[in-house]
Amino acid sequence: MWTIKQRLNATIHTPQGYQSSFADKLLSKIAGSPEHWAMARALSSRLESDDIVFCNSEAGGIQLATLCGFKRNRPKIVVFFHNIDRPRGRLALKLFNLANKIDLFLACSNHQVTFLRDYLNLPASRVQFVWEQTDLKFFAPSPVSPKKSRPMIASVGLEQRDYKTLAEATANLDVDVKISGYSSDALVLKRAFPEKLPDNMSRQFYEWPELVQLYQNADIIVVSVFESNCGAGIQALMEAMACRRPVIVTRTLGLDQYIAGTNAVMMVKPQDVEGLRQAIIYLLNNPQEADALAERGYRLALSRHDSEQYVNYVTKELKQFEEGVITQESYQTVI
Repeated sequence: MWTIKQRLNATIHTPQGYQSSFADKLLSKIAGSPEHWAMARALSSRLESDDIVFCNSEAGGIQLATLCGFKRNRPKIVVFFHNIDRPRGRLALKLFNLANKIDLFLACSNHQVTFLRDYLNLPASRVQFVWEQTDLKFFAPSPVSPKKSRPMIASVGLEQRDYKTLAEATANLDVDVKISGYSSDALVLKRAFPEKLPDNMSRQFYEWPELVQLYQNADIIVVSVFESNCGAGIQALMEAMACRRPVIVTRTLGLDQYIAGTNAVMMVKPQDVEGLRQAIIYLLNNPQEADALAERGYRLALSRHDSEQYVNYVTKELKQFEEGVITQESYQTVI
């Protein structure tokens, strides 16, 4: 977002610091948080037809489009959708008439693109696919830490994560399994993790430099997720490939576009304990093949997941709205 801000001389808005009302709290039962509604209410009062707004998530985008949509001189609005195909998302799209209030829908999953086009009866030109991106300068190959004493499996994230399957698959292997996943939501943790972690598995919060080192130290990165259509695990997948580590990933509807036909990762079925176990053993016993897999993943990350490519695409789409009426100073971005 900061690169987009600099490229377009835009203003960035975040929901922090806005005072929510009773109405904001009621609306948050349908979509987003009270703070997002409060921010949207404040911004909608001053945005005009010569403004262009890019929202990098439906959390913020739905609220702003809804309230700005009541204005005759509403701004142009572009929203990036990550996981809208679920009950509350479907309700919000129709209840708030977002098909007529958002000018361009972006999504990083083909399933989400198809869903938006079909559900809202939109032309292909108004719903477009964009490859998800990561910072390839930050997540990059680096030497392994000399402190490592035995093979290490790493896994990152909590969204739709299935660490129970990973725990079962590795419990009796001579490996360390390290998880970067923290949440204050007990239900999320209960679904993701077994009641008791195996002796060789640990979970903790990693600061950004430590997280990169975790990737770099890993002999294998496992992206173990439940079946989903929202692309859960994409970020960890890209970061692992960018660090040039071999990846085993659960093949889901949401991830299929990122992994099918690439020959850059090893795939297993959802909740397939034995399949995951055998994939891990195979890569540990065949280091040359694991290294070749890592190299293919790294080349794939370089070719399509660079942040610069994402920024170029988004700024190009936003600039299409400025012809004749928009000045650079009128760009806004909402996080």
